[in-house]
Amino acid sequence: MKECPFCNPEENRIIWKDENVYVLRDLYPVSPSHTLIIPFRHFASVFEATEEEMRSISMALLFRKQQLERSLAADGYNIGVNEGSAAGQTIHHVHIHLIPRFERDVDDPRGGIRNVIPEKKIYPGL
Repeated sequence: MKECPFCNPEENRIIWKDENVYVLRDLYPVSPSHTLIIPFRHFASVFEATEEEMRSISMALLFRKQQLERSLAADGYNIGVNEGSAAGQTIHHVHIHLIPRFERDVDDPRGGIRNVIPEKKIYPGL
């Protein structure tokens, strides 16, 4: 098995951390300042997180959003987790994506994360 890229983060890449999680910029961003929130403990599913880890994840999301509000004029955010191979998870160390979004970064943003299955993008009647 290949070494997990999230188990030994480079200290100089860490934006914020506490005893449970750390925050860094995605190496392959889909938008400027695309950020990852990653638990230090290695586990594959967000459903395996402890209460303390979930609190830290929430704190990290809030911290990073507040930080981005001061430095980036994002118009919105997507927050997501690829949970399992069927959902696109390729690194089986849970990580949460915080993706800044901007007006007109795509032609029609309606549906947001529903776009992972294009034919389900638009709600009926919209």
